[in-house]
Amino acid sequence: MIAIRPGPPLSGTVTVDGSKNAALPLLAAAAVLRRPVQLSNVPANDDVQAMLMLLQHAGHSITHPVGKPDTALVLPSDGVHIAPEFHETAARIRASYYLVPALLAVHGRAVMPWPGGCRIGDRGMEQHFKVYEAFGDRTLVNDHGYSVEAGDSRTSSVSVMLPFRSRGASIAAILRAVVAGRPLRLGQPNLSPEVISVLQALQVAGWETRADERVLSLTPPASASQEPVVWEVPGDKVEAGTLACAIAATRGNGRVEGVRSKDVAPMVAALRWLGIPVDAQQDALNVRAEGTRPTHQPLRAIASLSPRGLDADFEPALMALALGMHGTHLFADAINPGRHSNLIPQLARLGADIHQTSPTQCRLTGPQQLIGTGVEATDIRTGSALLIAGLTARGVTTLGGLEQLRRGHADLPTKLLALGADICEVTP
Repeated sequence: MIAIRPGPPLSGTVTVDGSKNAALPLLAAAAVLRRPVQLSNVPANDDVQAMLMLLQHAGHSITHPVGKPDTALVLPSDGVHIAPEFHETAARIRASYYLVPALLAVHGRAVMPWPGGCRIGDRGMEQHFKVYEAFGDRTLVNDHGYSVEAGDSRTSSVSVMLPFRSRGASIAAILRAVVAGRPLRLGQPNLSPEVISVLQALQVAGWETRADERVLSLTPPASASQEPVVWEVPGDKVEAGTLACAIAATRGNGRVEGVRSKDVAPMVAALRWLGIPVDAQQDALNVRAEGTRPTHQPLRAIASLSPRGLDADFEPALMALALGMHGTHLFADAINPGRHSNLIPQLARLGADIHQTSPTQCRLTGPQQLIGTGVEATDIRTGSALLIAGLTARGVTTLGGLEQLRRGHADLPTKLLALGADICEVTP
């Protein structure tokens, strides 16, 4: 477990890892491309390591250049077999569903367990199945999982309208179009940085892509190529936002490097609204919270799937920060309806007074004085929010459930330590 105590304001410079949420679909995109892909800035968190293992179980060769452990060379699957360990590993992470198109490309059929990952409410796969059905595929579901069999639709292009801006379904449609080698028109797409990263990677591979709030279009290259391509995982926007909130919570001055400013724009806007000066440069954030005065402006942190909306993964860190800020603040996350039931009871153990107005909405009035005690990382973002809360709680806060935190962050406590946090790993 991790022990953390309040200390001096955080200061210094840290660099974020590559984004877990971007690396997972990029690895799946490498698998469907059927040509060598070199992917750099690959993070070492547990979920990404599980995805690399899944690719190997599915027959792909994964190598790392000498002296570059964060670079992975992904070679096409041998198409011979799927290792028995595949299903056990696939059940550990939610992003295993990204591999369905790659399995269809090689085997014509994908048999998958229901995805694992954070337990933050029902996040069904109905939109994924509708995407595959639009390509003529057949899906079957049972208590243990689902299967998808490649169809033989003869249409030259595919059009799909999503009922809401699902990131998973948007990426599923893009990757399925790559496997089919057919043009795609996707209505009401998700345009998060993670989806845009996949589109930019495919552009490098010769695909023509266009996307706006109304429609995303994808056109295959005129001729197939076997030439290797080189991609890079963008910096982790959620880790950057978490570190920025930690610096702000302690009224420190710090710099967070390795993240594109446009990816964290909604988080930057929220911090500025709370009166935290943040300078967003092209690939870094400068947080200057020392000596700032409270604005008493209520924050409305509403998670949204719309373009330029607040990513739901930012909300827990902002909630932990807002506990120390003047005003009555509103938080809502209807995207992950079980997240508040994970986060709020753990913050309450520290003495936080948070009123739930519905299963997906809550409000709190700050500033509040938290008292250190034992808490549990019940999911990735709850764990990172509790680290922020522990920086200001009186006494010692101990955080268990590190296996959840490490699924998304290889070394977040180490980054906080580099900024001057009084934090260490202890044996229970």
